[in-house]
Amino acid sequence: MTPDPKDPKDPHDERHMWWWLAYFLFGIHIVAFVMIYAVMHAPK
Repeated sequence: MTPDPKDPKDPHDERHMWWWLAYFLFGIHIVAFVMIYAVMHAPK
C-alpha cells in the first residue's frame, strides 16, 4: 500500500481531524454552560 504521489494528504484523515475538533469545542462549551448554570442557580 504505497501513498499516492499526487495526493500526499489524505482528505479523509483531515476530515476526521475537523470532526474531532468540532466535537472537542462543542464539549467544552457544554461544560462551560453547565458550570455557569450551576453557579447562577447555586443555593445562597
